Amino acid sequence: MQVDQTLITDERKRRNWTQQHLADACGVSLRTIQRVERDGQASNETVQALNAVLAIELRQRDEVIAAEKTTHVGNDKPLWLQALPLMVALVTGIFLGALLAVVVMSQ
Repeated sequence: MQVDQTLITDERKRRNWTQQHLADACGVSLRTIQRVERDGQASNETVQALNAVLAIELRQRDEVIAAEKTTHVGNDKPLWLQALPLMVALVTGIFLGALLAVVVMSQ
């Protein structure tokens, strides 16, 4: 199973644990922890042990990527630039409304 290895590594380092300490706490080998942190590859049993010991919910990499794709549509423009078409439409509507009011009032 693919997991987010940076999440595991960051959580381990946050606790000031060595890879060996994490391996002992999870009941797995040091080599297993090294592989998980390097490649993000883990068996279901290892993921369950890591979840229990680190008290975090490991998400599969595919789920993380899918979530990022749905929340980020690739629009890196500043917010004011994204809102510019709406602002132009609003100002145009106000101007045309005022112009129409002047024309109607002058008749």
